[in-house]
Amino acid sequence: MKARHDIYWTQGLHRALQQQPDGIATIFGERTRTFTEQADRVARLAGALRELGVRDGARVGILGLNSDRLAEAALAIPWADGVIDVVDIVRAPFEMAPMLAEAETSILLVDDAFAGFVPQIRAAYAGLRSVIHMGDGPPPADTTAFEALIAGTAPVPDARRGGDELAALVHTGGTTELPKAVMHTGGSMLSLAQAFGATLPEFVRPGTRLLQVTPMSHVSGVGTCLATSQYGNTLVPLPRFDPAVVLEMVEAHRITAMFVVPSMLQQVVDHPDAARRDLDSLRLVFYGGSPITERLLERTEAVFPHAGFGQVYGMTETMSCTLMTPADHRPGPQRRSAGRTAIHSELRVVDADDVDVPTGTPGEILLRGPGVMQGYWNDPDATTQVLRGGWVHTGDIGYLDEAGYVYVVDRVKDVIVVGGDNVHSTEVENALASHHDVAACAVIGVPDDGTGEQVHAVVVPRPGASPDPEQLAKHCAAYLAEFKVPKGWEFVEALPTSPTGKVLKRELRKPHWEGRERQVN
Repeated sequence: MKARHDIYWTQGLHRALQQQPDGIATIFGERTRTFTEQADRVARLAGALRELGVRDGARVGILGLNSDRLAEAALAIPWADGVIDVVDIVRAPFEMAPMLAEAETSILLVDDAFAGFVPQIRAAYAGLRSVIHMGDGPPPADTTAFEALIAGTAPVPDARRGGDELAALVHTGGTTELPKAVMHTGGSMLSLAQAFGATLPEFVRPGTRLLQVTPMSHVSGVGTCLATSQYGNTLVPLPRFDPAVVLEMVEAHRITAMFVVPSMLQQVVDHPDAARRDLDSLRLVFYGGSPITERLLERTEAVFPHAGFGQVYGMTETMSCTLMTPADHRPGPQRRSAGRTAIHSELRVVDADDVDVPTGTPGEILLRGPGVMQGYWNDPDATTQVLRGGWVHTGDIGYLDEAGYVYVVDRVKDVIVVGGDNVHSTEVENALASHHDVAACAVIGVPDDGTGEQVHAVVVPRPGASPDPEQLAKHCAAYLAEFKVPKGWEFVEALPTSPTGKVLKRELRKPHWEGRERQVN
């Protein structure tokens, strides 16, 4: 066995096995696993993977909805000295196949929800040698049952893969092309757990029960799942987001913490069950993926009166780099921020020449620290571009205040240019969301022959409301310069979102920019 001296992926499981062997590792439906049971199952699954040829960083794919078995697989693969290839569940089979082929991933674990994809993936990628079925239904043809492998294989010692060794490929959330495979080490992934430990004590204290709402096929899901294991706490995976089920789970399992994105949080606090459920156990609601409006924050505080709030800002390439603590959510301008640089990270705001801009001046946010990726798999040119000068160039526009809080105002590509002036959509969305008739909204740029682009608002009305565009425009004018007030209005029942809950603005823009050579004016 290789000598290991660095922090490693499965370290938390060994610590829990030593300190609380009868503690609860996972709760999933009717299944509850202790740390003793989880460690034994992980060691046996790792033995099965070794027999299938996994060693020295061989890639093993996982494709499934959140579950206890998926969490076990995410521990067993590095235990076997393999690399986790987290397959993006939003992709179609014909897109998944080249992603697996690029990483030479020859083994795939798949659940019931995606078992039907296997024939198409096999047809497009001949290198897929073995498929392990980790669902509850009967194993499809040409697959091996997850439980049969565990029952029929002896446990093997932990390879303790970690440190600077490649541990996981996590795919970016691109919506117009195949996502890039981001290379993370055990150390970079576990840096999130270290940041949580220093900043969010309600997440790491003994007895924490985390409701895993965001998909474990996304970096936030992988990161929070791993951090839960690292601190020996209980993971309660939710296969699909449903606001009624979230409320039910919080009450039934006395959930103490959950990670969500604002669009999910919106649906939870709006659900009629929120008023009748016992939600007093919840001590921490932390969110990320996109900014949150002050109005939504206030409504969430009313639904979860005993909870503190935290915000995580980062990206697939960096894990977490800024954190907003419960104390930061006190009344004040910092409530609109993404927090301050985490204890393990650095942040700069720069102009187009990578020169630092003065406090209060918008610019591109650059990040670096132990959570930064090794690079993009098989894409040195893209790696060099993003990691220019040793800093991750996020593509996010933001500014720092005098106290070091960072305010994210837009994505570089989401800036709307009206007659030569920049409009940051987040600023308009915050103003619009404060109107009592607005449940959710997204602001985009659409082509305009006179000004180049026009500010266009897509609005989800609150139940029972019929907002008037003229009144909404007057409301926005009280907060914004005239050229920032939306000129176009659209009312919809729901905004399109990705599996991780992010609003897909490209889908909203598409009908307005169709047939044009460029997507900006």
